[in-house]
Amino acid sequence: MKKLALAAVLTAAASTAMAGSYAKDDVVMEPVVVVEEAATSSSSAGLIIPLVLLAVIAAAASN
Repeated sequence: MKKLALAAVLTAAASTAMAGSYAKDDVVMEPVVVVEEAATSSSSAGLIIPLVLLAVIAAAASN
């Protein structure tokens, strides 16, 4: 009898926990505005990554 009462309580708790939901029309999401700051780096910053990549490829090809 105790197990039946416990099962009834857990069922009631689970059904009330899942009772509410959002309808698609009710939820309005505002668009996120992303502000990107200007990069303040040296002029050789665009050159370092390709040089490192070239060095890695050369090291892999030498093996």
